[in-house]
Amino acid sequence: MSNVDRRGFLRLATLAVGSYVAGASTASPSSPRSRIRGPAHDVLRKVHLTAAEGEVEVAPGLVYRTWLYNGQFPGPLIRASEGERLQVTLDNALPDDTTVHWHGVPVANPMDGVPGITQDPVRPGTAFLYDFLAQPAGSFMYHSHVGLQLDRGLVGALIVEERTPHVPYDRDYVVVLDDFLPTAPTLPAGGGMMGGMAAPPYAGLLLNGKLPRAAPEFAVRRGERARFRFLNPSGATTFRVAIAGHRMSVTHTDGRPVEPVTVDSLIIGMGERYDVVVAADNPGAWTLMAASVEGSLAPAQAIVRYLDSAQTSPPAGQIPEGLVGGALLSLAELHAVEPLLPYTAQPNRQFDLVLSGGMMSRSWTINGQAYPDANPLEVRAGERIRVRLANQSMAIHPMHLHGHFFQVGSVWKDTVVVPPMGSTSFDFVADNPGDWFFHCHNAYHMEMGMARVVSYV
Repeated sequence: MSNVDRRGFLRLATLAVGSYVAGASTASPSSPRSRIRGPAHDVLRKVHLTAAEGEVEVAPGLVYRTWLYNGQFPGPLIRASEGERLQVTLDNALPDDTTVHWHGVPVANPMDGVPGITQDPVRPGTAFLYDFLAQPAGSFMYHSHVGLQLDRGLVGALIVEERTPHVPYDRDYVVVLDDFLPTAPTLPAGGGMMGGMAAPPYAGLLLNGKLPRAAPEFAVRRGERARFRFLNPSGATTFRVAIAGHRMSVTHTDGRPVEPVTVDSLIIGMGERYDVVVAADNPGAWTLMAASVEGSLAPAQAIVRYLDSAQTSPPAGQIPEGLVGGALLSLAELHAVEPLLPYTAQPNRQFDLVLSGGMMSRSWTINGQAYPDANPLEVRAGERIRVRLANQSMAIHPMHLHGHFFQVGSVWKDTVVVPPMGSTSFDFVADNPGDWFFHCHNAYHMEMGMARVVSYV
């Protein structure tokens, strides 16, 4: 056995049972969790992650030292089949405490990876075993949930393969978008980020861990359909994504299937995921580009290259049409494939939450309270909960709820972007007991207080 400390081992022996109990969902028939099957005891996939310091090359000759999973950036891609039991051992070889959060997966509470809420932090030199079911199918992420460690490079992709995709495809690519911080992340020393628009001293934008001059390549053949899974685990960057010479058919948001909608570009906030299918009907070599919505850094890039074309690189300076015009995806255009909650004018419980901060403030708050000095949002099992969010700042706030999917308009999500001076609302069923983190997925906003705990009572 790995060097699991005694306290951690005793915790695992009892808490792993909870992940199996959660597999037999008590969710509302209209909740995605209601389609989670019981544990597949006979299908087990084991993964080992070591969090340690290491070096990574983000462009030829540009190597920097940071924190990594298994010496990789992003961390190793974890693929599992829907319903498999995943056992992931995390060895902490870092100088600080750490955890792993399985972003978007409605695991049992003890497996969620939030220190002080769902587990004790994993101390240096010890290990922890995460044991849960890989379900439902979808594009998910994993990352540290300690401080600003996410912005050091402790991120990776978790893909749970569906048994029967609702949209066919021939190739499957995972695209991890990130921001490049060559120094250790720190909170602002003085006031908050002015107007919410300032960002840490990022030195570039990354696609699958590479700067634009080392753009990765995605190969296709004419007549194929390529699935691109866009994931944004970045610390503080909202991206607009487009592919030159091609339109994108959006098939999933946050891992949940939707009726396909064809667009030229989409915006993906921190913590969000979008799957698209692209018809390979325009031979050549084309630029896939992810530009910052708020910043001025050069866009992250990749090359979509046809193997049956003589062209190996896009024309210099090529910019996808979707970044300068065309149809930009609106969340209101999407409609879930899975059943939605029945209409109700009045939920069992409602929270009206005001998001504010920035300017010269030292905190980002929800209803004027900065976590951890903030009241929990108390719910009861089986209730239908409505959360109404009003953003009174000039910053983008991607709000993420752990342990649950929620309904926004006509789709299921786990992370929703609240635009500057804008508002949104979502409903969810309290079907996964425990204490769950709810927070802005801008790592700096979260660390400066924009978080609450949803607590079952």
